[in-house]
Parts: sequence; C-alpha cells; structure tokens
Amino acid sequence: MAGGEADQPSDPPEEVQYDPDASRYNLYECPDCDNVVLALGRDEPPMSCHDKPMERVTDVEMSVKPPDVKQVLLQAFGLPKAGLDICLCVIGEGPLSANEVAESLGYDRSTITRYLNKLVELGLLRRSELNRENGGVVNVYHSVDLERMRRETLIGFYVWAGEAATLIEDANLTKQDYLDENPEQDLPDVFWDSFGTD
Repeated sequence: MAGGEADQPSDPPEEVQYDPDASRYNLYECPDCDNVVLALGRDEPPMSCHDKPMERVTDVEMSVKPPDVKQVLLQAFGLPKAGLDICLCVIGEGPLSANEVAESLGYDRSTITRYLNKLVELGLLRRSELNRENGGVVNVYHSVDLERMRRETLIGFYVWAGEAATLIEDANLTKQDYLDENPEQDLPDVFWDSFGTD
C-alpha cells in the first residue's frame, strides 16, 4: 500500500446484539433485583439470587459496537500492538532476554523493557535470572502456563468490566438524581462531559 493508506479508517463494523441462542457467552439476571451476571461456557444459571435460579436475559434491545481484540487489550490491560508483539515473541521463541526480543522485533530497547515488565505484572509472562557463561546475570522472560494465562486474562478483564459497569451505574444514578431534582428540565448536553470530574 502507498504511504498512509494502511492508517486510513475502514468502514466501521456493523453493530451487534446479544444473542442468547449463540451460547458464546450468557447473560443472567435476578427476577427480583437488578443483579446481572456474565457467564462463559455455561448452559445452566451460574448462581442463584434470593434463593432462586437466575434467569437468562432474552430481551436485549441495545446494539453495541463489536469489540476488537487490540482495543480490548489496550483498554483493559494497557497493552497496544507493541506489547502484544512482545508477548507473542516470547511465547513463541522464549526464553529470551530483553536484548534478544529487541533484536527479533526491531523495537527500541526501552519499549521492550517497559512492556516486558508490564507483561510480567499482568501475569502473561514470567521472569527469571540466568547466569552468563562469562559472568554476571541476565533477566530472561518465559511464557506462563496457557491455562494460567487464560485465567489471568479473563479475571483481569472481568475486573476491568466490573469497573466499567460500576462507572455506567454511577452515571445512571447521577443522571436519575439530577432528573429527580430538576423535573422540569431536560438533561443538559454537557452532563456526560462533566460526569466523574472533580
């Protein structure tokens, strides 16, 4: 492609709705309160609420923009393309030192080191010390067990999703409080811009 064409925005993907028949994931809600849960790979309600099984959500009307894995990694874990490249390099070729990763990918050493530390912190890679033949010690990076990686990334994402859901709920409650206090006024256009800023 000619310079700059690869960066041109493509047509946005069509919006998607939750499909309870697809069984890729399931949403359940309590029939007696506003408790809603997400479950992956489950055919039965994952829990009960008020001593009753939760019911599968079937009446979702809202459509959403489908997630892109790069955006999910960036938003949930602060892991853009460079971080993903580094992670996949170590998983495929490790154990590797930071210098070896930099040579393999051509990224700046400071970028490599920053993301290797982030990946270790996230639990996607592990770090150990290796004694050099000519003396000294070097840090090398290894992949973690894939089941552990799956668990860590899912739990990390659920924490992020929980924080996002709490933010949305707080915004809805704040909006309701505003409307209750100002029954004759419409919600101002700047409401969402001002929400959450002190």
